Amino acid sequence: MSRGVWVRFILVLGLLVGCVALAVNVKPNLGLDLRGGAQFIFEADGTEQTPATAENVDKTLEVLRGRVDALGVAESTLVRQGENRILVELPGVTSDEEAQRAEERIGSTAQLTIHEVVGTAQPDAEPSKKNNRVLPSDQGDTIEVGPTVIQGEEISGASAVQRDQSVEWVVAIDFNGAGGDTWADITGKAACNPAGDPKRRIAIVLDGEVISSPEVNTDVGCEVGIRGGSTDITGNFTSTEAKDLAALIEGGALPLELRAISSRRVGPSLGAAAIDASVEAGIIGIALTGLFIIFVYRLVGFAATLALASYALLAYAMLVGLGSTLTLPGLAGFVLAIGMAIDANVLVFERAREEYQAYPSAGLRRALAVGFNKAWSAIIDSNVTTLLAAGLLFFLGSGPIKGFGVTLSIGVIASMISALIVARVLCDLAVSNKAVSRRPAISGLGSIGKVRQWLDRKDPQIMKRRKAWLGLTGAALVVAITGIATQGLNLGVEFTGGRQLDYSVTNQDMTVDQAREAVAAAGFPEAVVQTADTADFTVRVGEVSEDEEQRIEDELAAVGGDVSKVDDQQISASLGEQLRNNALIAFGVAFLAQLLYLAIRFKWTFGVAAVLAMAHDVILVVGLFAWLQKPIDGIFLAAAMTIVGLSVNDTVVVFDRIRERWWGSKPEDKFIDISNTAAVETIPRTVNTGLGSMFILAALVFLGGDSLQDFAIALLVGLVVGTYSSVIVATPILTYFHEKWPMSRVKKEKVERAPEDSGAVV
Repeated sequence: MSRGVWVRFILVLGLLVGCVALAVNVKPNLGLDLRGGAQFIFEADGTEQTPATAENVDKTLEVLRGRVDALGVAESTLVRQGENRILVELPGVTSDEEAQRAEERIGSTAQLTIHEVVGTAQPDAEPSKKNNRVLPSDQGDTIEVGPTVIQGEEISGASAVQRDQSVEWVVAIDFNGAGGDTWADITGKAACNPAGDPKRRIAIVLDGEVISSPEVNTDVGCEVGIRGGSTDITGNFTSTEAKDLAALIEGGALPLELRAISSRRVGPSLGAAAIDASVEAGIIGIALTGLFIIFVYRLVGFAATLALASYALLAYAMLVGLGSTLTLPGLAGFVLAIGMAIDANVLVFERAREEYQAYPSAGLRRALAVGFNKAWSAIIDSNVTTLLAAGLLFFLGSGPIKGFGVTLSIGVIASMISALIVARVLCDLAVSNKAVSRRPAISGLGSIGKVRQWLDRKDPQIMKRRKAWLGLTGAALVVAITGIATQGLNLGVEFTGGRQLDYSVTNQDMTVDQAREAVAAAGFPEAVVQTADTADFTVRVGEVSEDEEQRIEDELAAVGGDVSKVDDQQISASLGEQLRNNALIAFGVAFLAQLLYLAIRFKWTFGVAAVLAMAHDVILVVGLFAWLQKPIDGIFLAAAMTIVGLSVNDTVVVFDRIRERWWGSKPEDKFIDISNTAAVETIPRTVNTGLGSMFILAALVFLGGDSLQDFAIALLVGLVVGTYSSVIVATPILTYFHEKWPMSRVKKEKVERAPEDSGAVV
């Protein structure tokens, strides 16, 4: 056994010891579903000029989101209740002191002011005059601003617009009489300074933070300024950026005072039984997966199973180290990422088996090393595409979707470390043993396996039936789209809004789990039921009639005795139009990003084929949920985005083998035959990886409880559909594309190299 193997083993051991220390000493941030937190209700008081309408309260809500983010509380909930109330839920805020600080910070009236810029400054510098302030700007530098020259109430409106058929988005600001005159004065003064001089900028400050500091445009005359009572802020804004800035300016300018009318602590939105059941399901699923991998790959499978155990430690240490918030969907993201680690190990082992069969005299260690090197390309491509989807969840999502993107990213990175570093060291140690070298069958690499041997003998011609496969695919899509069109989508309360009902019961021994069962028995299993300190139970449900609400009361009374309704509030959608749009944007950008990546790594025809297969997989899952009338909520969106990653992960493995065989083919070899061979060769890997992941998801479906059942069903169906679509959808489409736009047989070395061990004012 070489010295290098032991050195790598010691380094891996040191990494794991460090992760243990981090996991023991740092407590995780738990979300509302796992820990509970504080819940506030604020009521907005308007003026005669600016009434507290739903529209004005929604604008103020955007300002509050920035304040909540500044508190350092992740995974928070902010929604409008009724016409003029705002519900704020903060996970992990359990002490009176924390709750009071949060209430004071969130409920203070927004202070929007406009200032002249005196110049740039060092971050820790003192202002040159008493009433000046030194603040970090939106452009990355630090500026000194003068006293307030325009108050928020002097701004009558702000909106994102496109001028004169231009594609450029600008933020249009309207001033009242006095504000317009002052704006003309300060912009005229600023225009006397040369372009690029900080004194040519104007700072817009919200709650002590510079949200915009544009420079006065060069066509504005010195001492003339921008007149007319309005102005445009330009800066190469996207539509979203312009709308966000306009909302902050208008929301900060609204003289709406927020009064806290309710402050209470709420328990976890998931019961202890549901959490325990989900954890138990995850443990059982992981154990079954480990046993399956050991059964198929024997000694190296055992080493890979140990590496999977290290994955859990790595992922948890990364989560607490980054200060991320852990929710139940996040836990599911970690469990799901195990499938990525399994896939990497299976790819390596299947490649190593092929190498050992071709060159048995070279030994197991060389076969394993070649297996890692040959599998490297597919592993990197499949994991990068999944990280692209996870990154889009983080940047374009909100609430549980954003959190799921974070935990899925951490899980994928941890799974790659587990599979490519930890598993490699352990497998090296395993096959370096002389006893194992003399008995290669024990290692799990001594044979390509019975399934592969059978496939090689039968040589099934899958691609010869490509028209039939695509025909069946088309029929399935018609069924799915018909379900979406005729049945509609059962949007959850996060998208539709609904009611929040607070109840008190006489039976003080009634548990929150019993309350959840009662509400489910009334016909609302998707409702969120929590404990509260101002009522025994709070129930958040979609739009319900009075008869349906009475049914909820009756079911609660059957367990809790006399029931009295303490409060009944209409709530708006917490994941409303903006999130729906963001979700569609996320899917579109995900498809384009993965298309671009695959076009660079392979050829554009490969990217288009993979994206079409992804779209097919997502549509089938959405169609199934439409036919079954299962809820489409934030958790489902996270599952759908994960299906995108799963789908392309499997397709990339097949495409990687097609590319490898095509570059090594003879002139007389046909692309369709090579594609068929590649698809058949990857079937053992596909089956083994799929079964390994299915154990986990099936355990979550049957044992995880209502909280994760629909999520796991979506992923399980997506996994099945994504597994077969890579062979009977993506590959047939690719073969048709190749007939019209053929791929070169010349290998691109740079692709296959194996690894060595500011705005303006106008």
